[in-house]
Amino acid sequence: MPELPEVETTRRGIQPHVEGRCLNAVVVRNARLREPVPDNLAAQVGGRTLQAVTRRAKYLLFDFGTGTVIVHLGMSGSLRVVQANEPAGVHDHVDFVFGAQALRLRDPRRFGMVLWQPGAASGHRLLAGLGPEPLEAGFDGAWLYRVTRGLRAPIKHVLMDSHKVVGVGNIYASESLFRARIHPLQVAGRLGEQRCERLVSTVRETLEAAIAAGGSTLRDFVGGDGQPGYFQQQYFVYGRDDEACRVCGTPVRRIVSAQRATYFCPRCQRRN
Repeated sequence: MPELPEVETTRRGIQPHVEGRCLNAVVVRNARLREPVPDNLAAQVGGRTLQAVTRRAKYLLFDFGTGTVIVHLGMSGSLRVVQANEPAGVHDHVDFVFGAQALRLRDPRRFGMVLWQPGAASGHRLLAGLGPEPLEAGFDGAWLYRVTRGLRAPIKHVLMDSHKVVGVGNIYASESLFRARIHPLQVAGRLGEQRCERLVSTVRETLEAAIAAGGSTLRDFVGGDGQPGYFQQQYFVYGRDDEACRVCGTPVRRIVSAQRATYFCPRCQRRN
């Protein structure tokens, strides 16, 4: 599933091509995504100027003034800039046409979403109640220390809880915890202030490095320009079970926690 770096990479790639331009048409070839594409979407946004392309968690937000188109890429989706007359493939479900160019949603598994929210996007049920953005000021060591007091859950589960902090999925939680030298099953409430501060720092560091590399391409992710990401070449632990740790040489371990694969180095990330 595209995580925060992949979604942010997509946002940055498409923004210069569509922001400030008039949307001429919406072409819906298949409305049967995870939630149906609204029947009146074209009527809501057709002929309007796209004022801003932003992101909240893993959602892309297209602000048309009167409301916002909310796009989620699902498990395998991508949103690319193409020529409007480029023939569509079987998995190309929605086009947003801006003159000679179009934003094209390709989603082979159809787990993505294209939704309409009148007024402010923050009022949508999927965005209400989300935690702070990990790359913004509200996410700091003091905040993490405060929200983890009394929690018995593993710290990796907390990082992946969108009500605590948004956008840190399985890959980047594993990588951030390695950089912070914290075991993924460490009880969250036992982290001291210093380790909370260090973990916040490595979450930011990991996400920023991933964005700089264009995100991760494990299967079929491509950014807005159709190019794959390369951050997977920098992984310390994710997907490297039984390979030597890049720091100490100990074989990386893989366990399953909360039905998700979790990777760590048993020497660099001792549990206490």
